[in-house]
Amino acid sequence: MNVLLVNGSPHREGCTYTALVEVAAALERNEIETEIMWIGNKPIAGCLGCNGCLKTGRCVMDDVVNRFLEKAKKCDGFVFGSPVHFASASGAITSFMDRAFYGKSELFRLKPAAAVVSCRRGGASATFDQLNKYFMISQMPVVSSQYWNSVHGNTPDEVRQDEEGLQVMRTLGENMAWLLRSIEAGRVAGVRGPRVEPKVKTNFIR
Repeated sequence: MNVLLVNGSPHREGCTYTALVEVAAALERNEIETEIMWIGNKPIAGCLGCNGCLKTGRCVMDDVVNRFLEKAKKCDGFVFGSPVHFASASGAITSFMDRAFYGKSELFRLKPAAAVVSCRRGGASATFDQLNKYFMISQMPVVSSQYWNSVHGNTPDEVRQDEEGLQVMRTLGENMAWLLRSIEAGRVAGVRGPRVEPKVKTNFIR
């Protein structure tokens, strides 16, 4: 089993990375393979709404999003990390996730996911809520911890002093490992997945 952790910070080994490393270490202790993928610090365009990906499964803009989608096919779980920018996820990770998740429900369905956020002081819960919405619209089990998945600090060294935040990261890793093992045990035991109904879409125009 393996989990892909996505670092949505413009800093490759900054505060967000420091939090993700703590989650990854807990997963590795439970014999879950991990990879931390940095989305980079180059501009990431937002979704064009062209629906090209609905035909091919790939975004028409061939960049880090398509590299992620290739990796995602082989992943059992995901952790997405972002710094807090103006009480929201970073612009880069927002554009990244808009494009990665649009029309890709079958790729992510029933795979556990979690969000991790890093802030200096405030805005963590708003960012955490924003990221979780991608998972909930894609039928992904959302992995919890003992508190909101956030760390505080202005530098990696300060994050490493956030003892409660780091414990939250470790608990998240432990909980995700347990859930992944439980899903695998159910699969081996022949437990069927949820029944899928044909999708119904409505609007309120009469």
